Amino acid sequence: VERENVQKRTFTRWINLHLGKRKPPLKVKDLFIDIQDGKILMALLEVLSGQKLMHEYKSSTHRIFRLNNIAKALKFLEDSNVKLVSIDAAEIADGNSSLVLGLIWNIILFFQIKELTGNLNRNSSSSSLSSGPSGPESDTSHPNTPSVERNMSITVKDQRKAIRALLIWVQRKTRKYGVAVQDFASSWRSGLAFLAIIKAIDSTLVDMKQALEKSARENLEDAFSIAQNKLGVPRLLEPEDIMVESPDEQSIVTYVAQFLEHFPELEGEDFTDPDKELPIESTYVHIKDTPLEKEGKILILSESEENMYTVNHERSHPAPPKVHIHDTTE
Repeated sequence: VERENVQKRTFTRWINLHLGKRKPPLKVKDLFIDIQDGKILMALLEVLSGQKLMHEYKSSTHRIFRLNNIAKALKFLEDSNVKLVSIDAAEIADGNSSLVLGLIWNIILFFQIKELTGNLNRNSSSSSLSSGPSGPESDTSHPNTPSVERNMSITVKDQRKAIRALLIWVQRKTRKYGVAVQDFASSWRSGLAFLAIIKAIDSTLVDMKQALEKSARENLEDAFSIAQNKLGVPRLLEPEDIMVESPDEQSIVTYVAQFLEHFPELEGEDFTDPDKELPIESTYVHIKDTPLEKEGKILILSESEENMYTVNHERSHPAPPKVHIHDTTE
């Protein structure tokens, strides 16, 4: 339920960002209710695609007209090669929460990550996209599909691979500040990953040494506020959304992708060869004594105290006097 609530809030903010561009603008108050007549859905797709859909919208309280509006929107998505599984007009008209969120996620995945994928295709070889997940659920191509349509379907398949590429980009941006990002879930709970991305964009906005002394809530609040006020990256998340055992991956991907959308010039250097690891300079570092109340956050400083790393340390074992940081994926 909590994951659904987080997605609902995040997706609603994302939708309103785009609906605010309309003249006149529209705004979603309750996603599960407002989507039921098809107007919000058609207006959103119109903004995202640049194509006209609203001229086909019929305002009515009758269910048949609502179903017809939604069906037209879903047909537009299918014609755009957005694969929709088990999503029909009736479920959306009834406000089925899981299917509404699934529909919006598919729209975000296709339209939000589309530009990123296009840049990846331009800035990297085709083999560099092969590192992402693949399988029946992500492959919309068919052997009997005409070549042009098949190519479009492969592009849709690449949207999922772009998520993997987005993770690689994040890792390259954050590792220089000693922040290890392994996924789009628990790696973000401390707030340090968000701050490291901001620092990679503008190093004057974040002091990572100070951030290591702050709580997760403080870091998350700082990151979301700085990103919005200083970088113009819309605030789609709240600290409470991330400070849970398993943060919602789709919500974090949606938010992190905003940084690439606002600062596309940052990606060229990182995506020239996503399979190539950037070197980390090997150095001997000391483990600093840490209070018991902060046992989950161990601060490691190099002898020059210029580079810092955070690691988890089991207190049942004595802290080693020195730790060697190797240039390996482990």
